[in-house]
Amino acid sequence: MERRYINPYIGGVVLGVVLFLSFFLTGGGLGASGAVSRVQVGIFDLVASFHVDTNIYFTKMGGGTLNSFDSASVWMLIGTFLGGLISGFFNKRLKFETRKGSKISNKTRWIMAFIGGAIMGFGARLSKGCTSGQGLSGGAVMAVGSWVFMFSLFATGFLFAYFFRKFWEE
Repeated sequence: MERRYINPYIGGVVLGVVLFLSFFLTGGGLGASGAVSRVQVGIFDLVASFHVDTNIYFTKMGGGTLNSFDSASVWMLIGTFLGGLISGFFNKRLKFETRKGSKISNKTRWIMAFIGGAIMGFGARLSKGCTSGQGLSGGAVMAVGSWVFMFSLFATGFLFAYFFRKFWEE
């Protein structure tokens, strides 16, 4: 039998403590897009190291003698992935399924998820931070740009929800 989720107030406090420890121990906040970029550059460096070494954007993350995997954010990304797997296993929620409304097919759900993820990933690189990095880390240090981003994100989500609600309606 599946276990209940953590109380959201307790979860919020735990997340706040983890965010504080992230700033305290690593000098940076939480976020995933930077770590994903570093992993991508590390893989790219294996097959096209000359290109990584000559591209200014890539060089900062893993060009020359730099190891793109040698970053606290990469270890946090690995820990987040493994922690989710372990939590799902012990709480009996680890299963492979496609969550969607009854009015769309699995294929449509996967296509829409891929398109949405690609748009969010591209936007994360443009804004130099993903939603978690902007909302949690940027918001915690009262960065005006992060607050504008989060209000814009929620407003846009609210405006577009009407058009995409059929993907979740039962």
